[in-house]
Amino acid sequence: MPVGIEAWVTQIPPVTRTWLILAVLTSLAVQCQLVTPLQLYFSFKAVFTNAQPWRVLTTFFYFGTISLDFVFHMFFFMRYSRMLEESSFANRKADYFWLLFLSSIMLLALSPLVNLPFLSSPLAFVPIYMWSRRHPSTPISLFGLVTITAPYLPLALVGIAWALNGTWRAAAGDLLGCAVGHISWFVRDVWTREMVGGHTILSEAPDALKRLFGDI
Repeated sequence: MPVGIEAWVTQIPPVTRTWLILAVLTSLAVQCQLVTPLQLYFSFKAVFTNAQPWRVLTTFFYFGTISLDFVFHMFFFMRYSRMLEESSFANRKADYFWLLFLSSIMLLALSPLVNLPFLSSPLAFVPIYMWSRRHPSTPISLFGLVTITAPYLPLALVGIAWALNGTWRAAAGDLLGCAVGHISWFVRDVWTREMVGGHTILSEAPDALKRLFGDI
């Protein structure tokens, strides 16, 4: 690996970096025909009846074959996941992992409602949505063509994905990610402050997980 790329990768925060590497490796494995998407998608029947538990993980790492849509999702996922981990979750690796973990559970539970075999794109929208709500006045330039404020970013990306693929089904996963992202934001930033008055297990990682990540 070239030194420049290696240095760039090592500068990415650990949770985002691990997710990025696994996502790229998964798509490359499919591109090289080492595995097929049929071996990676999530379904309750495959996991529990056919005893294929790895699908619970691989559904979050496969963003599709190397294409314009793949590059689009990876760019925005990496950009805003990195920014969120470096700002709101700085030195809190366990809390950021906990956010993604709980969001993943919600997506797995909701996936049969929208018939989504792969949940990588919906999960990627969670940090995008969270960042956009925590930086409401930040202006965002979309490809240098139009400028919007951060809260409109998730819906703008949904519209772009729709336009790139030409069907609303392509945006269904992103919309589901926005819904789960909104729930995650509400639990962490509204419910804990206005209704509970402090952190709960839904908004902060357990101490055992913090010790595992070296946060305490």
